[in-house]
Amino acid sequence: MTAEQYLNHPTFGLLYGVCPLDEHRQLFTTLYAQRLFFIVSQKAGGMSFESISRTEARMLIEQRLRSLRRLGKMAEYQALQAIHRQAFL
Repeated sequence: MTAEQYLNHPTFGLLYGVCPLDEHRQLFTTLYAQRLFFIVSQKAGGMSFESISRTEARMLIEQRLRSLRRLGKMAEYQALQAIHRQAFL
C-alpha cells in the first residue's frame, strides 16, 4: 500500500496525490472538490504545476489503471479505481 501524498499549492490550497505518472511526474487534484487536476513535475530547480482538464486527467488515470492491471498490482489498482469512481462517476 502506498502512502498518501499532499502538496500545498500557492493558489488552490491543499492538493491530493492521485497517482504517479512516471518517475518525476505525479497527478494531483484539489483535496475537497476534486474538480481541478494538476501534473506536478519534480525537477532539479524545483517543482512545476501544470493544470490539465478533467478529460485529460481521466485519460491519464485510465492509462494508469490499465498499467497496474497488466503488472498485477491489484492493491494499487483497487485503490486507484476507487478514486476514479469517486472523481468521475
